[in-house]
Amino acid sequence: MLPTSPLQEPRAGQLADNVLHFARVLRKAGVPLGTDRPLLALKALEVAGIGSRADLHATLQACLIDRVEHRAIFDQAFHLFWRDPDLLNEVMRLLLPSAGATRAAGQALLGTNRRLTEALFRNTPSTRTEPLRERLAVDAHLSWSDREHLRKADFDSMTTAEWAAAQRMVAALEPLFARIVTRRDAPSTHGQRLDLRALLRDSARHGGDIAMLPHRTRRTRIEPLVVIVDISGSMSRYSRMFLHFIHALENGSQAAGLRVSAFVFGTRLTHVTRQLRARDPDEAIAHVVRQVDDWSGGTRIGLCLEEFNRRWARRVPLGSSTVLLVTDGLEHADLELLAAQCERLARSCRRLWWLNPLLRYEAFEPKARGIRAILPHVDRLLPMHNIDSLEQLTRVLSTACSPGPTNSPELTLWN
Repeated sequence: MLPTSPLQEPRAGQLADNVLHFARVLRKAGVPLGTDRPLLALKALEVAGIGSRADLHATLQACLIDRVEHRAIFDQAFHLFWRDPDLLNEVMRLLLPSAGATRAAGQALLGTNRRLTEALFRNTPSTRTEPLRERLAVDAHLSWSDREHLRKADFDSMTTAEWAAAQRMVAALEPLFARIVTRRDAPSTHGQRLDLRALLRDSARHGGDIAMLPHRTRRTRIEPLVVIVDISGSMSRYSRMFLHFIHALENGSQAAGLRVSAFVFGTRLTHVTRQLRARDPDEAIAHVVRQVDDWSGGTRIGLCLEEFNRRWARRVPLGSSTVLLVTDGLEHADLELLAAQCERLARSCRRLWWLNPLLRYEAFEPKARGIRAILPHVDRLLPMHNIDSLEQLTRVLSTACSPGPTNSPELTLWN
């Protein structure tokens, strides 16, 4: 327990509950928090103590936040949550029905972050009294604009309702996959080669006469996909939505002719193709989460790619596959190993495409050393942060371009 004075002992037991409650608010607001973070915060408070409100803020921020873009949400939530000893009493005053604008007041108090507003005002009763006919008209008027907004909304900033709607939109995507030419032939009426066997067989049936000239052509099949998804803390929400996309591919109309091999990695590599074959998408993602032990943890991209190249490169159809590497590339460990394994992977597969959610920033530049280690070995660099980017991926998958680096201006400039 915390070293507190006798007057503070009755509240010592409440501190753990308050920290856990605060962590739940942050998690509902979209901040990736594992179950170990609140426990780490309690241990840190026990060691450092609470000398002031600034000390509490610094300790909780160090234990609960590990990315710069989450600090704004943390500061807003901390200011509201720990503003007085009664914690959420100030928030609950906003829930009185007299004003009739609870969420508007909460939004004004919290700034522009809608996920934090939803996390704190989750059970707010609706006070609208307009007629049902008018509400339906307004909803119908906003449906298309809401849909357009949802297509461009970042997965990391979606509310719970938007997340559920995005899952339904992702499940409805139907990509047209590229088809690759195999070594086998098939009968065809407009083939480029004569089918001599069929010609002799038909000629024997007709007493040596030739009735028609049969032809043959090369068979085609859908190009296989190998998906390697980063599930570290910085990629948690993006990887979860992308797994929903892969589940839609495996259970869609083209699932019979499509071969997908799915892997996830954080600090270790896990094969999850079988788990994603469940018909229900939520059940499939739950199977994946139960299968892995490092969800929303750290990341070791180089070691995981080395394990894939060593254990799985010959067990999946890698030579004819397009490999989708989904990661932000923020590796801080052995960069030489990362570059060597990316080069080996690029030489083993047909095409290597990198899906990076950091491309959502217009001013993105590959300054991180991990990104610069991966970049020279990829054939194409694509964003992966909203539904528009997934639709772009479905269009690109339909292109049957030859293997090898593409003349992308971004790759040419950065390399």
